[in-house]
Amino acid sequence: MAHTDIHFVYFGGEPLGVPVLEELKAVGLLPRLVVASPDKPTGRKQELTSPPVKKWAEANNIEVFQPKTYKDDSAKSKLSADTWDLFVVVAYNFILPEWLLSIPTYQTINLHPSLLPKLRGASPIRTAILNDLREDIGVTIIKLDSEMDHGPILEQMHMPIADENWPLSGPELDLALARMGGSLLGDTIPSWIAGDIELQEQPHELASYCNRLQKSDSEILLDPHNLPTGKEGRKAWLKINAFTDIGETFFIHNSKRVKITKAEFAGGKLRLLRVIPEGKKEINFTQYLNSIT
Repeated sequence: MAHTDIHFVYFGGEPLGVPVLEELKAVGLLPRLVVASPDKPTGRKQELTSPPVKKWAEANNIEVFQPKTYKDDSAKSKLSADTWDLFVVVAYNFILPEWLLSIPTYQTINLHPSLLPKLRGASPIRTAILNDLREDIGVTIIKLDSEMDHGPILEQMHMPIADENWPLSGPELDLALARMGGSLLGDTIPSWIAGDIELQEQPHELASYCNRLQKSDSEILLDPHNLPTGKEGRKAWLKINAFTDIGETFFIHNSKRVKITKAEFAGGKLRLLRVIPEGKKEINFTQYLNSIT
C-alpha cells in the first residue's frame, strides 16, 4: 500500500504532536483526520486559543476533530463514520476508551517517548532528565491496549547521548525524541499495515512509572549566597533542565519567590546566570545578589 493510500487518524498533543507530524509529512504520510484537544483560554486576557496540532492541521488542509469527552456517542459516531486503516496516538491528552482502539482495521498504535516498560506514565522525558537517566532515553511504538503504556511493542529505538551533551533541556529533548519517534513511525506504519512486524510483549516485571510533573515540584532549596556543589549542585542543575518551559525552577529567599531562567553546571559547581525576582523583571544573578546584600 502506498503511503498516500494509508487512511489514518492522528490523535496528537503537545509537545510532541507537531514535530512528529512534520516527520510523517516528510515521507508522504498525512492523516485524513487530526484529533486535537479543545481550544482553551490562555494568557492574561484568557483568549480562546487553538492547540498547535490543530493549527498545523488547518495549515495543511486536514480536517480537525476536537471532542470534549468520550463518554457520550458523539465521538464514537464521528470516528466510526468512516473506514480507517489505523489510529496513531502521540502525546494526546485524553485516555482513550477501549471501544475506540479496535475501530480501525489495523487497530491503534501509540508513540511513547521512553524505552518501555521503563517510565510508563505522563512525564517520561522530564522525569528522565530529573533522575539523570541518560542511558535510558529513547522511543517505543506500541499497540494500545486497555492499560496505560502496557501494550505489545512494534518497534523501539534508543537515543545515545554523549556525556558532554547531557543533560539536554526539557524542550531540547522533547524535540529530539519527537523527531526520532516521527521518523520511526514513518518506517513502522507501512510495515505494520503490510504485516511485516511481529509484536513483542513488554517485560512487565521491569516496568517503572512516572507521574505528571507539577509546577509546585520545581522548587529548589538553596541559599543564593552559597550555591550547592557536587551531587547537590548537579541535582539542582538536572531539575533546572527538567522544568524548563513547564513552570521554571525557583527558590525562596526572604519569603520571595525567585525564578531561575538560566544556569550552568561546571567544575562541580552550580552557577545561576539569570533570575526573575518576584514582582520584578529578569536580571543577572549578580545583580540580584547585590540587591539583597
